[in-house]
Amino acid sequence: MLKLLRGGYHRLLDASILFSFDRSGYHRHSARFDAGDLDADLGGRVCLVTGANSGIGLHTSLALAERGATVWMLCRDPQRGRQALREVRRRSGSRRVHLGLLDISDLAAVRRFARGLDTPRVDVLVHNAGVLPDARLLSPQGHEVTLATHVLGPWLLTRELLPRLEASRDARVVIVSSGGMYTQRLSLDDIEWRRRPYDGVAAYAQTKRMQVVMAQLLAEDADFLGIAVNAMHPGWADTPAVRTSLPRFWQAMQGRLRTPAQGADTVIWLASSAAARGSTGQFWFDRAPRSPHLLPWTRESAAERAALRAFCERQVAQRPPRKRAA
Repeated sequence: MLKLLRGGYHRLLDASILFSFDRSGYHRHSARFDAGDLDADLGGRVCLVTGANSGIGLHTSLALAERGATVWMLCRDPQRGRQALREVRRRSGSRRVHLGLLDISDLAAVRRFARGLDTPRVDVLVHNAGVLPDARLLSPQGHEVTLATHVLGPWLLTRELLPRLEASRDARVVIVSSGGMYTQRLSLDDIEWRRRPYDGVAAYAQTKRMQVVMAQLLAEDADFLGIAVNAMHPGWADTPAVRTSLPRFWQAMQGRLRTPAQGADTVIWLASSAAARGSTGQFWFDRAPRSPHLLPWTRESAAERAALRAFCERQVAQRPPRKRAA
């Protein structure tokens, strides 16, 4: 009876969202973690982390480096990237940490980086880079920048690195989504925000929903047989991106937000633990698979999933550079 009551208590708190995504939710959920899961020796493994200069990306890079991996920190800003590289090297004591300059929203830059990467194998690819602009901005190829950063760039980079992922005996792709995606269903209607007034928060949540579906699509793809592709969400973490992009939310939630390390925990678990080996196509939160749908109206059809795949493949196809207005 006590066990049933305890289970009901946890389900009630999780259903509240507030007491699940916040720091108290992490403390409750982490009570069931196996402490030995992260005792992994990653010596010889090559890991790539996008958006690695701060927050979850920085802590993921640090944790992988501390476990002996060769880590490529992929950052858009050279100065912030070099600063983050120095910090990870200092704190981990590892010299097998490298900086790769990459704007994941720039599809041409993604191709150049992938084809110039000086490693024959990639064991772990973490898609963490994210943006939440106030106004509609365009990537170098003319795509809405949130879509380009969260969906098109990661789709292309994963495809371009496929031969290197295939060379690994335990390849893992981890896509860092957001709990905000629960508010949106998959829709390709005006996906580039050309007709409707731009809403950065909605664009963010919609592309984070696309990331979850993207992980499932890649996991189902015959080309990715034997490669684990999973999405996760970190809960509400106190990161520089949250402070600058959602200042009112950050102000209201001070004291309840998770630390960046707590937000990164499931990323690190999916990337390194033996317990996560073999799992693919799932959506994770605090080391447990979760339904990507809290509301029935957010469920997408098979046709909508196929349409997302076709859209991604069409948009990342090699094409001449976009002409800029004089």
